Amino acid sequence: MAKLAEITRDVQHIAEAIASVMGVDVTIVDNHLYRVAGTGQYFTSTWEQVDSSSVFQRVIEKGKGYMVRDPATDPLCRECGVRSKCKEFGEVCTPINVNNKTIGVIGLIAFNEEQRARLFSNPENLMAFLERMADLIAAKLLEKEKTNHLLMLTKQMEAVFESLDVGIIAIDEKGYILQYNHALQETMDLKIFKIGAKMQEILPAFELINQEVSSGKVIKNHEYVISHNGKKIRIIATVNPVMIEGKMTGTIFIIKKVEQALRDVNDVIGYNFNNTSFNTIIGGSNALNDVKEKALKASLSSSTVLIQGESGTGKELFARAIHSFSPRKDKPFVAINCAAIPEQLLESELFGYEQGAFSGAARGGKAGKFELAHEGTLFLDEIGDMPLHLQSKLLRVLQERKVDRVGGREPIPIDVRIIAATNKDLEEKVSLGEFREDLYFRLNVIPLFIPPLRERKEDIPILMDFLLEKCNQKLGKKIKGFEKEVVELLGNYQWKGNVRELENTIEYAVNMETKEWISINNLPQKFRKVKVNTEENKGSTIQKIEEMAIREALANAKSREEAAKSLGISRATLFRKIKAYGIK
Repeated sequence: MAKLAEITRDVQHIAEAIASVMGVDVTIVDNHLYRVAGTGQYFTSTWEQVDSSSVFQRVIEKGKGYMVRDPATDPLCRECGVRSKCKEFGEVCTPINVNNKTIGVIGLIAFNEEQRARLFSNPENLMAFLERMADLIAAKLLEKEKTNHLLMLTKQMEAVFESLDVGIIAIDEKGYILQYNHALQETMDLKIFKIGAKMQEILPAFELINQEVSSGKVIKNHEYVISHNGKKIRIIATVNPVMIEGKMTGTIFIIKKVEQALRDVNDVIGYNFNNTSFNTIIGGSNALNDVKEKALKASLSSSTVLIQGESGTGKELFARAIHSFSPRKDKPFVAINCAAIPEQLLESELFGYEQGAFSGAARGGKAGKFELAHEGTLFLDEIGDMPLHLQSKLLRVLQERKVDRVGGREPIPIDVRIIAATNKDLEEKVSLGEFREDLYFRLNVIPLFIPPLRERKEDIPILMDFLLEKCNQKLGKKIKGFEKEVVELLGNYQWKGNVRELENTIEYAVNMETKEWISINNLPQKFRKVKVNTEENKGSTIQKIEEMAIREALANAKSREEAAKSLGISRATLFRKIKAYGIK
């Protein structure tokens, strides 16, 4: 609560007004008996403390007014500590109450018979008058308290205002800027916002925005364009109308650059994969180390990388490692599988769309993967499955470094490094007219070929141990390892699904195994069939395994060419073995 000492000027003015009306001296003390105002003989004794045994203390304790008609006979005056020095002829006191608490006293003092007669000529009216003066002081004190509270709130709001990392602008009902925070200038990197500037000159859409929010509606996370010296800056803005008694008296803009907003989204949804490094790619074979070495060199540049390899070889793992070791490691890594998204949705996912671009389009539009990856890396997985008409648009984006949203009018500049991956033979698809030749050459700047697992069998035991530990942690098991015949069997298997298939196999075995060592009996059924055939035909183990692998490859492939590729042999070799094993 505010104190009388905070409104001494007002209290002194009231004391002087009372003195001029009544023709007596006036003194006003606070609840600690310090004189905060005075006239006449008390004018020069401000901030002195009144004796604690005086009438003022009684008034503060009781919260009621008191009259001393004759100091010589008044019972309260007999207890006063300064009675022997008292020169008063009479006294009238009234409390100053705020919220049922006495915070001070107004005292009228007579120092001669004339003043005494004036004081007690009409005591009832005098007390009523003093009570009104006390109420006036109380009102001034409450007003000061409210002012202090508003000042505190203002300071708190200013602190919040300046602590936010988004730009904030307060605008009046006529569109003039009233206030903004420092983050606005830092965020926008432009010194175009000034107190008194007209918002419409900075944001052309301001009038339309004002019309939309005039009824009290809030606009959330809408994209706008700010113009300055021929330069256009895209922003994301939330607009809150300031409404008083149903009338809009201004607006508050919360602004971020689109790039900053997208970075925030990336941080929240986890597009950064900085915990992935080349050390997390398990294996020590010469073939794998050769790819790692090339990928490490590629990570230091901004050139486009094309990663080719069969499904399950770890193409995305390499892409993440390249990004994590690159100068863009602190920027977004955004991945999109071009084969997993329906063709009609892929364009809007890649390039984004504007509001109203098609039926069901989100209000305010949506940023595509290129915009989300701005200043970072975009991983285009299964690029070989991208439709031809989108290949043309992708080529244009790679050439011009600008994105056209679906339904958009303004191209959006982007700075993105492309890493593409495919399990298809892109040269063959080019020759068949299924993939644009110019796009292929644009993507194939730094080619990386990840060898299938069957071509680096020395990595299989290392992967088995690593994946076993991973599955133990995942499933809460404590399996120590693999029986010898399991190691031999898995080491000679063809693994057309590569590391992914090996991981699934081990996870299955860990789930099934109840002992300390994984046995063949707890491998998937296809491996147990291999064991039975091996026992029946001990002299032709390798041939039986090979025949089963060929049969399985043919059963799961769309053509013999695809089967040969999955087995890692030529088509002619496959035809010869089909004939040798009598496979139909």
